[in-house]
Amino acid sequence: QVHLVESGGGVVQAGGSLRLSCAASGRTFSMYGMGWFRQAPGKEREFVAAISWNGDTTRYADSVKGRFTISRDNAKNMGYLQGNSLKSEDTAVYHCAQHQTLWTRNLSLRPTDYNYWGQGTAVTVSS
Repeated sequence: QVHLVESGGGVVQAGGSLRLSCAASGRTFSMYGMGWFRQAPGKEREFVAAISWNGDTTRYADSVKGRFTISRDNAKNMGYLQGNSLKSEDTAVYHCAQHQTLWTRNLSLRPTDYNYWGQGTAVTVSS
């Protein structure tokens, strides 16, 4: 079993920055890719970013490319999402998730390819 816990959300002004963290339990975190997704009120969950198990490959949604950076520290069982130049449309609950396939570099944007999820951390960008 894997347990994921997000932190770092809050209220930030438009143009500001936030760093979200994802703490993972279990010894297998470093063997799987991970992703960040977000869900705004009244909208479906959408892909934000993903990173391979060893951190050498990343993928971003067009809406955050150039503003967000995904990273991980396998020694600490931690994942991160740095968001800069935040916009009101970035307001959402952000979830980290672990990919279901061992050692994959398939940075899927489909939520169904991830089998462990955190409860989420809320980000509100005020204009």
